Amino acid sequence: MIKHFAHSPKDEYPAQTYEEHINGVLERSRRHASDAARYSLLDGALLVNIAETAAVYHDLGKLDKENQLILSGQIKATRLPLNHADAGAAFLLDDIHPAVLAAVSIAAHHIGLPDFYEQSIREDSAFRDERIKSRVDSALSEYSQIHSSNVSARPAIESAMPSGDLSVFLRMLLSCLVDADHTDTATHYGKYPESADIMPLHPAERLKLLNRYVETLGKPGEDDERNRLRSEMYTVCRDSSICENIASCDAPVGSGKTTAVMAHLLAQASKRGLRRIFVVLPFTNIIQQSVEKYRQALVFPDENGEDIVAELHHRAEFENEDTRHLTALWRAPIIVTTAVAFFETLAAKTPSALRRLHELAGSAVFVDEAHAALPAHLLPLAWRWMNIYANEWSCYWMLASGSLNQFWEIKEISEDKLEVPNIANPSLRASLNGFEGKRIEYQANLTPQPLEAFVDVVMQSKGPRLVILNTVQSAAVIAKYICEKFGREHVEHLSTSLTANDREKTLERVKSRLRSPDDNNWVLVATSCVEAGVDFSFRTGFRELASLTSLLQAAGRVNRNGEYGVSEMHTFCLSESNILKSNPELKNSAAVLRKIIETGIEISPSLVTEAIERELKIYGSKPIHKILLTKESERDFPFVEENFKVINTDTRIAIADMKIIDRIRIGYCDWRELQKHSLQIAYYKLQELHIPQITEEIYHWNLAYDDFLGYMAGIIQKNEPEILIY
Repeated sequence: MIKHFAHSPKDEYPAQTYEEHINGVLERSRRHASDAARYSLLDGALLVNIAETAAVYHDLGKLDKENQLILSGQIKATRLPLNHADAGAAFLLDDIHPAVLAAVSIAAHHIGLPDFYEQSIREDSAFRDERIKSRVDSALSEYSQIHSSNVSARPAIESAMPSGDLSVFLRMLLSCLVDADHTDTATHYGKYPESADIMPLHPAERLKLLNRYVETLGKPGEDDERNRLRSEMYTVCRDSSICENIASCDAPVGSGKTTAVMAHLLAQASKRGLRRIFVVLPFTNIIQQSVEKYRQALVFPDENGEDIVAELHHRAEFENEDTRHLTALWRAPIIVTTAVAFFETLAAKTPSALRRLHELAGSAVFVDEAHAALPAHLLPLAWRWMNIYANEWSCYWMLASGSLNQFWEIKEISEDKLEVPNIANPSLRASLNGFEGKRIEYQANLTPQPLEAFVDVVMQSKGPRLVILNTVQSAAVIAKYICEKFGREHVEHLSTSLTANDREKTLERVKSRLRSPDDNNWVLVATSCVEAGVDFSFRTGFRELASLTSLLQAAGRVNRNGEYGVSEMHTFCLSESNILKSNPELKNSAAVLRKIIETGIEISPSLVTEAIERELKIYGSKPIHKILLTKESERDFPFVEENFKVINTDTRIAIADMKIIDRIRIGYCDWRELQKHSLQIAYYKLQELHIPQITEEIYHWNLAYDDFLGYMAGIIQKNEPEILIY
């Protein structure tokens, strides 16, 4: 029998046969869909069936004679001459037994989910490649015969539609197919082990570990009553009997919320049979401290902490066959990540981004500092998704914060009134809030100040000091200025211009300096990445005018346990210049906070919900939050992916370390290593600076990089004032 192939020979690896690839993708798709289906309350069996069908026919077009010349290795080429996805879509769009959803997923498995309205007006060409449609149609019978002689699997063709939300179902379906396809291909080329075990959560056992860990806590010299209340907080949260699928936890700074909520989630996971826990921190946050704490508390001695608690600093997803193995997946039992990486995956239409989504079904999701997790205009659609995943895919959501807004009570976000119970009882929260007392005194100077004058004010204040800026560039410029004027020992710098590995080292140095009572004449210059999930306590704080939630978050890093009596938290504005620019993404939220300050209203967490309402009203008669909801309902997947941006900058992965670059080139780098040593830099800036590529999707940062300013060292060194990085 003539052999047919799905992947061409590469390096020392032979061509992969069509039969081997289809069967491998079928087995993996079935497993992914079955695992998700266990948690589907409406459409589990349908998901499995359609995923199997899509897997069997997804590469039908590779059987074309011209494609086979490339795939067999007879002819060398960088791409196939015929779009191989069109044949599978055509086969399943047959008028007699149409399987539309399977066809859609096949058509999308390289290019992503489409705009369904655009497809509807294409009539007979919907979900097809019009350039080759007639050619594929004429050869379809031939492809089918060859396929049948190579593949024995015959899944039942299912034309039914899901009972639940179709947009989420389609993303889940494509996720199962793409993850199976990418994993099978990477395995064939030696990028993955033949069998990669997924570690189980074992929630009841990990809860016992956490109980023992918490018993060792308690800070010497602290008020016994505060420690008693922390202990009570832990017990109350752990033992809370919640039946709803979405709950909240509103507790102030220093209440032990991180461990208390994790105990609650483990208890709920055990009760509900959940398989995974996500900890979602705001924006591009510093997640290492949370990861370190969870690895200390939740990992058994014979386990590898990286296998149990995964840290995903940013989105890293790749379509190219040479780099697919570097995509950050959701396979660990506990995943700590950022709101950017998490929620933009939920919004995705792109195959490489959606690849991990099927792992979300049957998970507990802890949205920590929920009031700061997303910009206000993204909350309505995010809230819709939370409810769909809760009610259709058995997800349990915990919205927690020291200054939680009740955003679900805002009409623009939720038309239906939903009761979201709080797992901490009112009397306990009142007692904990009693320790807040007058911890922070808020001050503001809304007159724009030049850099030099602002730094003088900072350095004259009581230290140690925290300064948070709105852009990566502003933070780097001010940190460099302080370093040059006062000396390196007087300043630390922390932002996403540093790799995760260097941020971790800086974080440890900052924590060490904060523990030293005599080391107080210095300042940490940072971006919003330090506003949540970091156990800092500075003497004085400065926050560039942004949102009310950011100001409250920043205040949580100042005088955290009241050890300084009453501390000052300053709101400031900088004079714009060639090197200091405002962040346009913060315009509306900053306007709301400015109005609050100018009217003399006392800054407090109780204002957060009102601030969000005010911000949503700024958008006028065609608010983006309502447009997003409409486009999601209409299944305009490209629009939703493009406009649901937590940070509205198109970024790419870049590497500064030549050792890592060499490892990527020879295929020895894995996704964990990439996460620790990579940077995310605005795509337009990489183009403007002519930064070279390592692969199609990864860049080599060949300008200056150091462990103080990160890649901003190269930007500043070029001395080009017009360069702006947000």
